[in-house]
This record gives sequence, C-alpha cells and structure tokens, in this order.
Amino acid sequence: MNWGWIGTNAGLIWGRVLEHVALTAPAIVIGFLISIPLGYWASRSRAARSVLLVVGNILYTIPAIALLVFVPVVLNASILDPNNLVIALTLYALALMVRAASDAFASVPRDIVSSARAVGFAGWQRFFAVELPLAGPVLLAGVRVVSVSTVSLASVGALIGIDNLGSFFTDAFQRQFLTEAIVGIVAILILAAVFDVILNLLGRILMPWNRRARSSAPSPALMRTPAPGVGA
Repeated sequence: MNWGWIGTNAGLIWGRVLEHVALTAPAIVIGFLISIPLGYWASRSRAARSVLLVVGNILYTIPAIALLVFVPVVLNASILDPNNLVIALTLYALALMVRAASDAFASVPRDIVSSARAVGFAGWQRFFAVELPLAGPVLLAGVRVVSVSTVSLASVGALIGIDNLGSFFTDAFQRQFLTEAIVGIVAILILAAVFDVILNLLGRILMPWNRRARSSAPSPALMRTPAPGVGA
C-alpha cells in the first residue's frame, strides 16, 4: 500500500468521487420517481405486476457492458457520453425499484384505504395523504438497496472510458498498481455508506411517524420474557 500516492493524488481521488456522485445520484432519484406510478399500478393490477416484474427481471440480467454499448446506439450518441451510463443505471434502478414499490403499496391495509375513501378523500388526495405515507417505510428500504447497487454498478462505466471511481480499477490493472484498486474499492464502499446514511436521515425527517412507531413497539426480548409470577 503506497500511502504517499494517496496523499499526492488526493485531488484526483476527490474528483473521481464527485464524478461518481454525478453519475449515480440522478439515476437513483429518477429511478425512484418513475417507479412510484409503475409500482402503484402494479399493486392494483395483477396483469401489470406480472408484466412489469418480468420485464424488470429480464432487464436486470442484461450485462452492464452490453447495455452501455446498446444505449448510445439507440440514442445515436457518443459511447463516451456520461448520460449513457446515467440512463443505464436508471434502467437497472427501475428494475429493482418497481418490485419494491409494488410491494410497498400492496402492504398498505385495504381497510385504511377504504376508510379514507369513505371520509371523502379523492383519488390523488388519498394517494398522497394516505397510501404514499404508509408505503414510505417499504419504499425507503427499496431505495436504499437500489442506492448501494447503483453506486457499485457505476464503476463499470470506466471500462468504456467514462471517468468515475471505477477508473482506479482500470488504471490499477494497466499499471499493475494495487494501491489504486484498493483506493477505488474503499471509496466506493464509503460512498455507498454515505448515500445510505443520507437516505436513512431523509426517511427519519420525512416519516417521523415511522420512527415513533418503532420506538413505541415492545422489544422482542420483552415479548418473550414471562411476566413476574407466570409459570411459578
């Protein structure tokens, strides 16, 4: 491990981190936003769910390199355009997130939805005021998985010349310099952890009721412990 190289190239490392964020953050956000209506539709229609999940499964099995070559061909764009990687990452995010969104909306109790309808909540009003908030915890869990996956997958873009943290892997291979590969791995792990912490904090801010529900729930240990005098 060459610590001197890390200190000398701190600016390069930080630049690669920013490039990685610029590629992954839009894909996560766009994939999440598109998955909401698709997931809601899938939770309301068995046929739609079957089709969307099959398409998502097929999409996620496409090798990343093949998709990165196919996207610019379809868009008639340069293969080195970073937007190609953003689009590919968005498609992978959708493949994962649609299933999570469908499960999230399906988990909302039907009696609560019926009660909201009975008291006069219209379609979109009921969606934003009742169904989306109740589906929030499962949506958050899904987007956290998508976030980690996206940060990892983005490194593949370096193989076709799109600069990001994955560039340290290709450089390390070409130069037989292990330090760069280790720096790339550690940086990706840290970035994935930072994204996860940010999403978790956003979940706490936007869904304070979920935090209160968890804190008020009895612990499993207490539930398993017999009350004093029981079984004596």
